[in-house]
Amino acid sequence: MKYKLEWVFTIKGGGKVRFYSDWLEGELALATAVELEKTGKAHELAFEDEIGTEWSMKEMRRLLEETEEEPHDVVIYFDGGFMKDTNEAGLGVVLFFKQGRKKFRVRANERIGEMETNNEAEYAALYFAATLLEEYGIKNIPCEIRGDSQGVLKQLEGEWPCYEEVLNRWLDRIEKKLESSGIKPSFKVISRSENKEADKLASQALDGKRIHAKTQLL
Repeated sequence: MKYKLEWVFTIKGGGKVRFYSDWLEGELALATAVELEKTGKAHELAFEDEIGTEWSMKEMRRLLEETEEEPHDVVIYFDGGFMKDTNEAGLGVVLFFKQGRKKFRVRANERIGEMETNNEAEYAALYFAATLLEEYGIKNIPCEIRGDSQGVLKQLEGEWPCYEEVLNRWLDRIEKKLESSGIKPSFKVISRSENKEADKLASQALDGKRIHAKTQLL
């Protein structure tokens, strides 16, 4: 989670100017506020998170203490593969998040049947990604979702219409799953080369190789 710092600065002659920072990591935002407060000229310091909630200095300190070990800075990649001969899909997901001062990567895949098209496999992969967030207790925070399926992401953003009943059902399931976890998603369309790890996991799932591994990154 990132925060925007707001403060009022008193200038010579008694005038006041209101300032806003860029989006900052929680610890940096708080440290900046502390330094500003020491000048004796910065007042009405407040913080706003990416969801729009406002926090005072005291609340911010308590929040960071309480959430230090909660997952944050979440990015997730997804991809789906489709085997037309068997109507099966391979789902691949790569999840990155921080917990305290540690950073983790989760690689997971799954093979499911009764799929109709490659597009449906992409939706199923994103739903699988949403269940993975739930599994790792990731909730009530922003999450960036990245994939090379422009149609899926644009339809989730509401920019493109979806006319297929089967895909609309997947859209509803994904939205409900994210909403129930309090996830505030943002979507980014990336190239296939940037999504190669999720693509490989999807292919491995179709080959019968099941993977579910969590790794701490250096």
